[in-house]
Amino acid sequence: MKVKDMFDLTGKTALVTGGSIGLGAQMAGGLAEAGANLVIAARKVQRCEDLAQELMQYGVRALPAACDVSKAEDGQRLVELAVKEFGGLDILVNNAGITWAADAMNFPMDRWQQVLNLNLTGLFQMSVLAARVMKEQGKGKIINITSVAGYGGTRPEEMNAVAYNTSKGAVNTLTKDLAVKWASYGINVNALAPGFFPTHMSEALLKMNAERFLPQIPLGRFGNDRDLKGAVVFLSSAASDYITGQIINVDGGQTALV
Repeated sequence: MKVKDMFDLTGKTALVTGGSIGLGAQMAGGLAEAGANLVIAARKVQRCEDLAQELMQYGVRALPAACDVSKAEDGQRLVELAVKEFGGLDILVNNAGITWAADAMNFPMDRWQQVLNLNLTGLFQMSVLAARVMKEQGKGKIINITSVAGYGGTRPEEMNAVAYNTSKGAVNTLTKDLAVKWASYGINVNALAPGFFPTHMSEALLKMNAERFLPQIPLGRFGNDRDLKGAVVFLSSAASDYITGQIINVDGGQTALV
């Protein structure tokens, strides 16, 4: 197989949660450009419909779907939709997530549970549902979207989101554990850890703290609307068949600083 062919996703089916805007939409676009058919899921289905229409310019099918991945029944319907419409499921991108900012000593426990339910439990549920299909196929790729915030603590004046950081740290460990447990089924489980990317969740924070954050990034800029495309296509493709249980940092060198 030639290198260009290794990255070709023509005929593959990808499911992207939280795929309607931001990083999810960016990655869905990259997968479509590489030839994958898509199920794009989010709680606000209108955004999914708009993106699905846009991505059909690449000659692929893109289906919008409403889904709250913290609800197991929603996840089940989502996987069933992919199998019914495309005959299988080759790629799952677990991107759906939320955050909540509050002082750690006074963090609302209902918000703590809400963040963990979506970012961790929902991600695990989606992985299990997809893995059952992939096991029967004998192969599959699961890509978890974590964060460099999952590697340790953050100063409260920069990012006061203890539940988010905790959830992403747990996703890092979960990625490695599932990779080991499911390797014998031909399922690769990896993660992408973005650094500072302006999105609907983070744009205001990054703008307010640009002078503080930019010196932490050796490349001297925040991530842009194409910086995750190549990474997600790589982990979705045959080019990464011998890679599992890994976390790839897409952070402009932030985690390389000592």
